[in-house]
Amino acid sequence: METDKLNKFDGHNKSYRQNKFDELEKLDIKRRGDRIGKYLKAHIEKFAFDKFSEDYIKRCKMGFMRGVPVPFRTEDIKALDSGSIYTRLSISHIGENMAWIMGIDPHFPYTDHYIEFIKINFRNKAAAALNVEAKNAAEKENFDSACIHFRAALCVEPGNLDAMYGYARVCRAMYLESDDADYIGNFKAEALEFFELTTWKYPNFSMAYYYLGYAYLNMGLYQKAYITWKDYIKKSTNAKERKEINERLEQLSDPVEIERGCNAAVSGRWDEGITILEPYLGSKYKDWWPLYYYLGASYANKARVDEAVAMFKQALRLNPSHVESMDELAGIYEFENQKELSDKYRNKAELIRRGGYEG
Repeated sequence: METDKLNKFDGHNKSYRQNKFDELEKLDIKRRGDRIGKYLKAHIEKFAFDKFSEDYIKRCKMGFMRGVPVPFRTEDIKALDSGSIYTRLSISHIGENMAWIMGIDPHFPYTDHYIEFIKINFRNKAAAALNVEAKNAAEKENFDSACIHFRAALCVEPGNLDAMYGYARVCRAMYLESDDADYIGNFKAEALEFFELTTWKYPNFSMAYYYLGYAYLNMGLYQKAYITWKDYIKKSTNAKERKEINERLEQLSDPVEIERGCNAAVSGRWDEGITILEPYLGSKYKDWWPLYYYLGASYANKARVDEAVAMFKQALRLNPSHVESMDELAGIYEFENQKELSDKYRNKAELIRRGGYEG
């Protein structure tokens, strides 16, 4: 009996420790996967690396920096005499260089050394100073610099509110300026995650909900946008922005209901899906292809075959490359022994999956 209690207690502790580790991993940019660093790495070329002299390390009592590559801008080195460069540059300048390196790549092998150097020399003001640099750069629309400084602040102080929120905002600004699909996808995902993390870490900080709602709206996640903006209204005191979001909430009432119908279909509640979605066929949403796809799926599972076929075909008129509608039609025609039609839609779907285009 006592052993069971100990095992249960030990299991609880392991679960608690794992949860705390997971929380830290979510917040700590040094532990997270990095989808953004590849777009910033070109800035590494601005730096050359050297090491502090033994004399400097002893004088400053920084043994942890022994053998550690220290970043210097190439112009720093060119501007200095061939003597000791370590005594000719300010501590703040060296710390700024380190901030750039770990902001570009939080997984840099010596990031922890740089953090210790910065904390010793700047104490508890390091993250705040980096956030100020980031905000100044963002105001000048120097978004790479802003992004790098916010990332550096997150290295120094994971979970810092200004850094988390600022980083999400600047990632959003960066993808809005781009037309590269890969770039947009990665920065959009990073912005979304950090807006979500900010609401999780700081549940009373209203502005994170404001932007998170727009992120969900942009992804077509209407229910999430609706719920998030409802939270924003509860937490915000900004009359102008509250008015704006209340107007958005009114506009979302129909899309939220349509999404509820689609979710009912996804969950196998076919009758509910049909009841919710059918009234929108003649509405201003009549050109929204998911409406037809999910109605088609609901009809098919209720053995209303002709109606299902009509819905899937309309979904394809609106979205000619929607392979799921093609798969559904292929399955229906196969069941009805119409091999030619079944092969037609199955072959179209396969062509698109291989990277072809069906217009």
